[in-house]
Amino acid sequence: MKIEQQLIQLCTAAVLAVTGLVGASGLAVAQEGMVVVESAHSVPDTMDKLSAVLESKGMNIFLRHDHAAGAANAGMELRPTEVLVFGNPKVGTPLMQCAQSVAIDLPQKVLIWEAEDGKVYLAYNDPMYLKERHAIEGCDPVLEKVSGALGNFAKAATAE
Repeated sequence: MKIEQQLIQLCTAAVLAVTGLVGASGLAVAQEGMVVVESAHSVPDTMDKLSAVLESKGMNIFLRHDHAAGAANAGMELRPTEVLVFGNPKVGTPLMQCAQSVAIDLPQKVLIWEAEDGKVYLAYNDPMYLKERHAIEGCDPVLEKVSGALGNFAKAATAE
């Protein structure tokens, strides 16, 4: 495993521990295989920044879904929670050629939410988790490219 991947995993574990997203076993509860990054912005602002950077990189944005608005329409309350679905067939197709079942996890999704303490987080599926989940072989260069791109998108959307 590369040093950068190990650092990302350590940082993710630290964020999960600080935010209470870790169970008694020390493992992320319902977050296994996700990369989680704290944002310096509100949920809508983080989502706007992410959308802008994705569009500037030629990504197709398929859906921006506001779960809190859906909850409000159902007469319920939910802290700000949004999901963005995006992708590019030039990247996704090679992954599906290696393991067609990865199509269930494509296009890519990013979750941005406000935690109980008011902090905002951005999360996405770790491509290395998808590699394991779908037994992807022969696509390491593509997975590494996707990992780097997602990390850069997250940084652009969440940094001050």
